[in-house]
Amino acid sequence: MKITKDTMISEVLKINPNAIPILMGYGMACLGCPSSQMETLEQAAMVHGIDIDDLLEKLNA
Repeated sequence: MKITKDTMISEVLKINPNAIPILMGYGMACLGCPSSQMETLEQAAMVHGIDIDDLLEKLNA
């Protein structure tokens, strides 16, 4: 399954268990917070000032 900008943060972790260090490297340290259940990867990237295309490339590599 491919991770897209519309994938919920909680789903990203299920699709790619290796996503944790990638997301943490971008400053996304609240992976277990309640908003991760309702926030898309694109929404989280915007909040953290992250280039979504760059992040998607690394998560889907």
